Amino acid sequence: MKKILFIACGAIFLFSCQNQAQTNKSKLDKKENVMAKETIYQYKVEDLSGNTFDFSSLKGKKIMIVNTASKCGLTPQYKDLEAIYKEYKDKGFVIVGFPANNFASQEPGTNEEIGAFCQQNYGVTFPMMDKVSVKGDDMCEVYKFLTQKSKNGVQDSEVEWNFQKYLINEKGELVKVVKPRTLPTDPEVINWIKG
Repeated sequence: MKKILFIACGAIFLFSCQNQAQTNKSKLDKKENVMAKETIYQYKVEDLSGNTFDFSSLKGKKIMIVNTASKCGLTPQYKDLEAIYKEYKDKGFVIVGFPANNFASQEPGTNEEIGAFCQQNYGVTFPMMDKVSVKGDDMCEVYKFLTQKSKNGVQDSEVEWNFQKYLINEKGELVKVVKPRTLPTDPEVINWIKG
């Protein structure tokens, strides 16, 4: 009788442990799903002309998001950005530019002035958004997603300077942060676009 009681208690204990493990796994799965659900697609912003730009319209494309400035030593990167955009835009790739004045006041212009500068000097045709803040207390929502692991599920980062690039995969998930001085034509970027 003691033996049967012992086996029964053991079975109940094992069942209880297994049940607890499944509950914990279920909680973990739910937590991961919550993190995984936050993608770039949930954001809507305004472009330079004041029109709504919905990131969900880019589903299935690789996206490079870059903060830009007109009076920076890195401003000539516009040329390379436009070149890779033209080369790969019909192959599921898009660049989205966010003018920002966060670094040494190197983007002082209005949206209209920024648009004219980009067109006249670099023939920019990739989407350019409304001027925003990419760091600090007034950081725009898209950059909160890009820089906070709690939102993007991948990593925390800080925008170090103008022309930092954030690479987003076809599912709207952050996959890589590329330093400002790394050219858009760098092999690591091109290989990612082509991959």
